[in-house]
Amino acid sequence: MDFFDLTIRPSAPEDAAAIERLAQLDSSDHPAGDLLVAEAAGEPIAAIALDSGAVIADPFRHTADAVRLLSLRRSQLEQARDRSRPAATPRPHLVDGRGHRVRAL
Repeated sequence: MDFFDLTIRPSAPEDAAAIERLAQLDSSDHPAGDLLVAEAAGEPIAAIALDSGAVIADPFRHTADAVRLLSLRRSQLEQARDRSRPAATPRPHLVDGRGHRVRAL
């Protein structure tokens, strides 16, 4: 496979039939949730579920590199999502009239 001919993109509703075909070829269930698709020459050849990481791929094509790139892109998206979540801020401790620390609610 020529890497210049590979596209990694989010799945679209019009990919449903091609993804179902991939799942059947791979003897797997259609992955649930949002997917990333690896497309070569305009045809989906592999897909990965963003939530679970479940992968389906065309077993009759060389897809190992495409699957690695899908996994890498999924990891990048997870890291970006984790960085965008606000960190839990600890609640301040207050001191009561006797000098005891109390936690603010």
